[in-house]
Amino acid sequence: MLAILTPHVLSGRVAAPSSKSQAHRLLICAALADTQTEILCPARSADIDATVDCLRALGAEIQYKNGSFWVMPMRAAWPGGVLPCRESGSTLRFLLPVAAALGADCTFRLAGRLPERPLSPLWEELCRHGVALARPQPDVIRLTGRLASGQFTMAANISSQFITGLLFALPLLGGGRIDLTGQLESAGYLEMTCQALGRFGVETRWEENTITVAPGGYRSPGRLQVEGDWSGGAFWLCANALGAEIDCTGLDLASKQGDRRVHGALAAIRKGNATIPGRDIPDLIPALAVVAAGTPGTTRFTDIGRLRLKESDRIATTLALIEALGGSGAAVVTDGEKRDVRIISPGGYCWQPGAGESVLVLKASQTYIPGALQTAQAELAPGEVMVFSNAARLVLRNNGDIEVKGRVRITGRLFVNGRELGAE
Repeated sequence: MLAILTPHVLSGRVAAPSSKSQAHRLLICAALADTQTEILCPARSADIDATVDCLRALGAEIQYKNGSFWVMPMRAAWPGGVLPCRESGSTLRFLLPVAAALGADCTFRLAGRLPERPLSPLWEELCRHGVALARPQPDVIRLTGRLASGQFTMAANISSQFITGLLFALPLLGGGRIDLTGQLESAGYLEMTCQALGRFGVETRWEENTITVAPGGYRSPGRLQVEGDWSGGAFWLCANALGAEIDCTGLDLASKQGDRRVHGALAAIRKGNATIPGRDIPDLIPALAVVAAGTPGTTRFTDIGRLRLKESDRIATTLALIEALGGSGAAVVTDGEKRDVRIISPGGYCWQPGAGESVLVLKASQTYIPGALQTAQAELAPGEVMVFSNAARLVLRNNGDIEVKGRVRITGRLFVNGRELGAE
């Protein structure tokens, strides 16, 4: 097959795809409701199909025709069912608590990078409330037992998907409460969850670090429309920022989707030398990075460490994309990617970053050279070398001098001009 591309300014009208995030939520609520629900969703995806297949395994009857899902809710869970999550992290994290609340002895099957994606602390919290989870193989999770009601505690700075899964489970347990610890990630997605629950008659109350779900089950509203996806529409809006003339339809400015913030991010980039926090808009970073590469000035993306835990390492793939387009992807600063581990470089060099310290990693072929963003401790001439910490330094001068600041402690044998010192 031969394709010929003729460059020109992109223009025209395009409809934003259906929101995958909202479709997940509405389908799950519909499968747990009292009567049939029609969900208008013109566009499908592999992740949505994974959720549909898992809901079918739990006993729901779901058909897709004429651009709508017709959902007949489950009456009873199927013991011993297999839930094919494929590569969808949302499907696994949303339905693990739901299946536990239903008491559905079942097996989750994972594919792609999904087995590598974290499930802690959701795993531990489910087990603390009476569920038994096992992993006989990396791509298999076995669930037995039934989730007990009560008060749940969940770290808010790991993944909002864990919290969403528990919120779906609580109406099945007669209500309950989730206490959140740490700084909340992706608050917009939790707002979407509470909105979806509200459309199915489930009352939620969010006060500071606590979300309470009132007693009462799911009640079908009859018919709902999945709104346009701001994550998908953002690519067209980013193209407009680079000179395209595209009318992207189907996007609701009042949406609860966090990625509606794309307008503000683009405005900041166009002003030049912007800092864009990625905590609440991780899915926008690849497209915004392309805009930043084509805009004068330096754009800094912070709090993006979570992008390494997606279906792929999105930091690495975004850098590769920028380099392929002729930009510089030689260095990346990932504020917010704070790990209590040492950095090891080839040759045995070992360094423990300070608390909250930004880390600069330079990539040259397959060699990664780490270093800290610090102010130089001494003036260096071309060719001179310095190794330093906050309290000590060692400088190799061009004239052969070695300058040492701080106390010198030697473990092992020391020789000077062939004679061992301290030997006598």
